[in-house]
Amino acid sequence: MTNIRVLLAEDQGMMRGALALLLGLEDDIEVVAQVGTGDAIVPAALEHRPDVALLDIELPGMSGLDAAAELRKQVPGCRVLILTTFGRPGYLRRAMEAGAAGFLVKDGPVEELARAVRRVLAGETVVDPALAAAALSAGPNPLTAREREALRAAVDGATVADIAVRLHLSESTVRNYLSAAIGKTGTRNRAEAVREARQQGWL
Repeated sequence: MTNIRVLLAEDQGMMRGALALLLGLEDDIEVVAQVGTGDAIVPAALEHRPDVALLDIELPGMSGLDAAAELRKQVPGCRVLILTTFGRPGYLRRAMEAGAAGFLVKDGPVEELARAVRRVLAGETVVDPALAAAALSAGPNPLTAREREALRAAVDGATVADIAVRLHLSESTVRNYLSAAIGKTGTRNRAEAVREARQQGWL
């Protein structure tokens, strides 16, 4: 039987090494590439042609969700399984929109992960059941693409003027987007809105 070729993207070296070691103990799984940044995912996938890519979400360079969308375009034969510490409903929705075939939280047993790798390769969709239920009850992301952009630009405490320059918008437009985002997140200011949107997985 041919081994399932797996690409592993995880920014913490120890976790990446442990996952690679544990998956490598499975008779039918071979970890063919390991990367620690999001922007290394697509080049590694083009080089090694994995069957399944296991991606963390929060990676330096490019998020696992953005990388999943790129993989769908550039390496369509590769199935994507998101593996994250953060079981946030908004992340699950975004992962599915990006074309991911599965979404698991990292605290599950490695046998479950190996099983999920086999299942997504067989064409199934594998989602952590508790997270699926939470995502259904949470409803869709209320923020528009522009509101998310304005909030992301505000993450480092940038002023409205800074954000306007960065996004090539007028200051009044930026204020409108931020004000709408604050209203939709039910918060009192930009910092709280960023925190809440991140907590929900909307950013």
